[in-house]
Amino acid sequence: MTTQEGKTRASLDALPEAVRKRVDELRDALVKAVGDKLSAMIVFGSAARGGWRDGRSDVDVMLVLTDDGRETLERIGHPLLLARYAARIEAIILRADEVGRAADVFPLLYDEVREDGVVLHGKSPFTTLAIANTHRRLRIEQELREARTRLRRMVTDGDGAAVALANTVERKLRQVRSPLRALLKLRGEDPGSGLDVVLAAAGKAWDVDISVFARTQETPAVAYDALAKLLGAAIDDVDRRTL
Repeated sequence: MTTQEGKTRASLDALPEAVRKRVDELRDALVKAVGDKLSAMIVFGSAARGGWRDGRSDVDVMLVLTDDGRETLERIGHPLLLARYAARIEAIILRADEVGRAADVFPLLYDEVREDGVVLHGKSPFTTLAIANTHRRLRIEQELREARTRLRRMVTDGDGAAVALANTVERKLRQVRSPLRALLKLRGEDPGSGLDVVLAAAGKAWDVDISVFARTQETPAVAYDALAKLLGAAIDDVDRRTL
């Protein structure tokens, strides 16, 4: 199964069989619970990109409902809870008629679902959505600035512990992949969706040695300084950009 821009069901083959089984069971349980009120179920994020990591990654799922009344939500609640505790499956729930109206506030999320999503049920409403670059630019800047402010707080909370600093850097690198890729695309570049290729392109674009990230656990301070430099350069870039 494939969307116009998204990926095929085979993209989930990198997931362990037990996790794929849980995803399929969730789909079947949701269809049984609410029938055609489930307009679409789309797997996106690291599970669809091939970057899922056992014990560290969630399986992100977008659910599009034609009805979000309390009774409908209660019917899907139990299957979603089972999926969360069994395989870390986390769902975002949208109502079909609000998808287009929310494109201005969720541009990067929508881009990711459209480009990397795997449709397991129904038809993706994201395929033909028009998203303005002005909305992308604002969201990119918001996410990068938020990442930088939270990074500072996580360092102070770590109280100088090397392990805490290393884990902080690794976590933030995964979180800034999406806005960095979106910013690169605004620059006319699209390195692909994987973390490694995005970081490589970002390092080249903003003259940051990203090779240090491969040694984050061994030299966390060096990795932190590189990440701080990368975020600063990317923020300066998007801040100057007018669309």
